[in-house]
Amino acid sequence: MSGAAFPKRYADAVARLRVPSGFLLVAAFAWLSRPSAASMAVGLPVSVLGLWLRGWAAGHLEKNMRLAESGPYAWVRNPLYLGTLLVAAGLVASSRRWELAIVFGVVFLFVYLPVIELEEQHLRRLFPEYEEYARRVPKLAPRRPREAPGGRFRWKVYRKNQEYQALIGFLAGAAWLVWRMVWG
Repeated sequence: MSGAAFPKRYADAVARLRVPSGFLLVAAFAWLSRPSAASMAVGLPVSVLGLWLRGWAAGHLEKNMRLAESGPYAWVRNPLYLGTLLVAAGLVASSRRWELAIVFGVVFLFVYLPVIELEEQHLRRLFPEYEEYARRVPKLAPRRPREAPGGRFRWKVYRKNQEYQALIGFLAGAAWLVWRMVWG
């Protein structure tokens, strides 16, 4: 088993901060955003790419039932978090505020990375084959697989994982940006 990057007590503590930190990010985003048509033309496509990655991953993920190795999981171990990072980066670019980049970056480093570590520890306990998978597939920087395992996207799994909620959240953020650009 590989060594943990974060002490378990710390990772457990910050895992409880994930939802409250999300509210903090939304509040900071709503208050600070000063979008322009140009910033949204750059940022929103990055967010859409992140949503697409999250959706693709959700259609391959049967949580705690089998180790996801197909689809984006053949390229990167944590495509949902990578997708979240892309969505956030696109919204930050759209907002035109460097302060949001710092806030989002700090939350990702000190909240999301430890949560990823906890999830990987859980997967190592649940699936004996996870250790070999972790040696083969990078954590967050995608790499083309030598051989992609079989498996296909399934809408039923996507819906069960409720990934459409990320789309709803993104649409609310994009609508806020448009409102701020036009009337804010």
